[in-house]
Amino acid sequence: MSLTFRPGIFNLRRLLNGFARTAADLYVRAAADLYVRAAVMWGRAQYSVFDAADPRKAAFRERTNHCVERIGALRDGRVRRVVLDFEGKHIHALLHLPARPVHNAPAVIPGPGMDMIKEDYIHAAGALHTSRGMVALSTEGPGQGESRAGGLAAGLTNYERAMSRYTDHLAALPEVDPQRIGMFGISMSGYWGSRAAATDPRLAALAAFEAVTGDFQTIFERAQPTFKNNYMYRAGYTDEAAFDRELVAHMPLGDLVGEITCPVLYGIGEFDELTPLDQALASNERVTPPKEMRVYENEFHPVGGTAAEVFRFGAEWIERALNDEFAEPDRDVRHYVHRDGHTTNGTATPPWWLGTTPTTIIEARLKA
Repeated sequence: MSLTFRPGIFNLRRLLNGFARTAADLYVRAAADLYVRAAVMWGRAQYSVFDAADPRKAAFRERTNHCVERIGALRDGRVRRVVLDFEGKHIHALLHLPARPVHNAPAVIPGPGMDMIKEDYIHAAGALHTSRGMVALSTEGPGQGESRAGGLAAGLTNYERAMSRYTDHLAALPEVDPQRIGMFGISMSGYWGSRAAATDPRLAALAAFEAVTGDFQTIFERAQPTFKNNYMYRAGYTDEAAFDRELVAHMPLGDLVGEITCPVLYGIGEFDELTPLDQALASNERVTPPKEMRVYENEFHPVGGTAAEVFRFGAEWIERALNDEFAEPDRDVRHYVHRDGHTTNGTATPPWWLGTTPTTIIEARLKA
């Protein structure tokens, strides 16, 4: 009888061992997810201290980095801290790798906005990029996060040079195809991404939402004061008049976007309070094809009502662009995206403009 039941006992042991391994895997994933949450919270805590010498900032950053290291350990090294030399100081990023080994894969640089840090992209990088077999490098440029804490302030042109330094790093990785590196930008990183795409032809695609592409009087003089206070800290200024004269006066993109040669996608809420819609559309007129413009009905700067769609659509668009789906030189696609989900194709202008065209757009068309 004992011989009869041994296979059954053996199978039961295998089954129980399988359950144990499954439970252990679940615990590891849960722990990693909790560390992601903790990394973002500690990172947000350090962000709120606008004094690089404040000991609280360093303490909060130490906790943030500890959480990131634990995430990497729990995810088999697929999330890694990156520190690069840059113009006498350092820039900081997080490398995100797919679960399965890849070689010559497309890569994306998710750039954080003015109020973001590289840790904000840990979840999105996994859910939207590495899950698709792409490599992601969430970055902090001059004036952001650890880079600013290390004394690297934001200037007019050093952010795009930092993006080129990050591109160098990605291009040297065996996991990455150096011909398929793109950038995904939100808010100010849409602005910085535009500058990077215009000055480094190695960027093969740019998807930017809420990009600040108009005048900088709106964001710094008409929007809530925290935007200007924040950027002054990031740029290392305490004198507002000097900040306005030496930096703000030179920040608008103007004709620089005409130097972009890769496929570009811009998306913006029609009531964005940091870039007036007519200025965003005028900037798009200066971009030479291939390009795509999406305007979201009734959305303000955070595009909160469509945020999930924006991140998902942008990730898919970047992947398709890096696979040469949008390479036709005359591509000029425009959509007005309604609240109910359907789109008006062929135009990105709101219906309440009643077919009129603002002077800013007319002038941009004449110059293009």
